[in-house]
Amino acid sequence: MRVSSGERFANYAILIVFAVFALYPILTIVAAALGPDDAAGGQVGPGVLGLHPENFARAWEDGHFGTYLRTSLLVSATVVVVSVVLSILSGFAFGTMRFRGSTVLFYLLLVGIMMPSEAIVVPLYFDLRTLGLTDTPWALVLPQVAQSVAFGTFWMRAYFRTSSRSLVEAARLDGASTRRILWSVLVPLARPAIVTLTVLVFMWTWNEFLIPLVMVTSESLRTAPLGLAFFQGQYTQGFTLLAAGACIVATPVVVLYLFLQRHFIAGMLEGAVRE
Repeated sequence: MRVSSGERFANYAILIVFAVFALYPILTIVAAALGPDDAAGGQVGPGVLGLHPENFARAWEDGHFGTYLRTSLLVSATVVVVSVVLSILSGFAFGTMRFRGSTVLFYLLLVGIMMPSEAIVVPLYFDLRTLGLTDTPWALVLPQVAQSVAFGTFWMRAYFRTSSRSLVEAARLDGASTRRILWSVLVPLARPAIVTLTVLVFMWTWNEFLIPLVMVTSESLRTAPLGLAFFQGQYTQGFTLLAAGACIVATPVVVLYLFLQRHFIAGMLEGAVRE
């Protein structure tokens, strides 16, 4: 079907409007981060062309973002690796196998998707305190792994249920074990879905605020979003350095998405055209 020039122009105009609407807040924060320090009366040096990239260095040093980013990277990497591996295993089991109680167990697992963090954070805190895990990295990792595996199981189950049965049967005829079929046949084909799950879990873990706020008190265990909140109240009263800190905190997620965006989009569209 041929698209007329007027319809094409209208499509691009709508896309441009939505792009501006989405990018304007981001550009506003970046512009504020490169502007003069409002808390210091604008006296932060001459800058180049009116820009002040030294704001990022000041925010990094004053806000201790090196420590916060290191903690966030450690927690996020651990949650992503554990969650993705467990999601692949459970998704494969629920998507390709039939065993007693599988339906009930699957719907019970889905409660983790429907249950918000605010509803479980208080009892979860007392449970972890009883086990002596509060104010430790485990208090940050375990709750987020549990939440991520619930969605990951649902995500990977949907993929494995629509995977090619002919490939699986051919592998079985060749004598491949169930483990070999999963890791050598299905997982390579599921790369877009796995990459999408990886990006989503990383973003959710990186941006998590409530669980780190409740579970840890040590400054060395603060994550980047939590450190940004404390930075706003303790180290600066102006908006410029706060905007610079926000850019620093958001950079890892943006870089990861830009690096994996093609696989992410392919994973989101997986199954739209499938035999």
